[in-house]
Amino acid sequence: MKKLTTAVFVAAIFTLNITTFSQTEEGDEDRSYKPLTLKLNEEGNKYIRFITWHQIWAEDGNLDNDVDPQSFTMRIRRSRFLAYAQISSRFLILTHFGLNTLTGSNADPIGNTSTNRSTINGPQLFLHGAWTEFKVTQNDAVYLGGGLHYWNGLSRLTSASTLNFMTQDNYRQAWAQLGLSDQFARHLGIYAKGKFDKLRYTLAVNEPIVNGLGSSADPAPGTVTYSGRAVAAGTAVNELEPDDAGLIVTGYLDYQFLDQESNKLPYRVGTYLGKKTVFNIGAGFFNHGDGTVTVDDIGNVSANDVTHFAVDAFYDAPVGEGVLNAYAVYYNFDYGENYALGTTYGTGSSFYTHVGYLLPKFTEKGRFMPYIAYSTRDYEAFENAGNTFQAGANWFINGHHAKITLEYRSTLNNYTGEEPDRVNGLVLQTHIFL
Repeated sequence: MKKLTTAVFVAAIFTLNITTFSQTEEGDEDRSYKPLTLKLNEEGNKYIRFITWHQIWAEDGNLDNDVDPQSFTMRIRRSRFLAYAQISSRFLILTHFGLNTLTGSNADPIGNTSTNRSTINGPQLFLHGAWTEFKVTQNDAVYLGGGLHYWNGLSRLTSASTLNFMTQDNYRQAWAQLGLSDQFARHLGIYAKGKFDKLRYTLAVNEPIVNGLGSSADPAPGTVTYSGRAVAAGTAVNELEPDDAGLIVTGYLDYQFLDQESNKLPYRVGTYLGKKTVFNIGAGFFNHGDGTVTVDDIGNVSANDVTHFAVDAFYDAPVGEGVLNAYAVYYNFDYGENYALGTTYGTGSSFYTHVGYLLPKFTEKGRFMPYIAYSTRDYEAFENAGNTFQAGANWFINGHHAKITLEYRSTLNNYTGEEPDRVNGLVLQTHIFL
């Protein structure tokens, strides 16, 4: 009964929000958007651009659980602020900070993690990006930059923009190193980017973090952990040399057959809503030598190279009176034999695809875009693969600047032994960015 009530409540909010956000006092309010830009000269080619956005979720993560009243959650999925400055045609500086996934369960009493419960460590504002960039060539062939950056390799979704997803959120496994070797999908390092005709590339050399998720300076026997740097830097286990678990090399290139996409920032667009005709195919890789550590049952320590690769294809173009968006990607992950961290990360493979269609405009109050997505995850550490089916719809009130998304998700986690129950959830999102 609780789940039925929750589902009806979320659907009612969805309907109410469409009605509320779509109406105006006069009925024909000007909804054109002008970017928040501070011009630094009369020509406007020197400027500072400001972007801020919030994504708020009303979520029931398990519709079938009638026991746990906490399965319904209000969540600040993202609250971010970003600024970048083009101070000349050859120099760029960017700063990005924000908060992720604040809920009633992890919020701090006074906002500074001073809670007396050691298990509570609420998310706070932190640095998501800080880099500078120099244009080396007169054309767009070579740019060099460095800092805490988001110029990721591997796949398009690994550098997805959170401002303009086609689905409600990104495919989690696309961020294959999030928290393992980086700070929330951002590495400290240097990068090169550029374009040669229709071929776009990104290449980065990064320093991995020491204290990754699941890492330990003294891993337990019979485990595989992302502990290369922690073990090499630690004193408890000293079988690895200090220079082990070295630098990361990662890259991605894609060939753009039709319209060309901007390469100014790393954030890859989810859908252009008919403003471009894009068809790209791409391939990427990630390599971190001695990134993970295997400790056998008698305590012998060995290191494993972490190597991933991916191939993908992206299509986003007007079709008929609407817009078709389609994406598919295959990942091969290698963190070392039988590595797994929960069901999120694991040595093995994954496939993800989605398709959506922006319906022809039938009202001045917005545009409607239904979509579906399907993914599989087949990891060595489990006998059976997992999969997820998603079905949802976007209501674009003012393009990606103001939209509402409702998504149903059904997940079967990877498992060994008896098959677990599928977990079915429903999320309503309101999204505004300026």
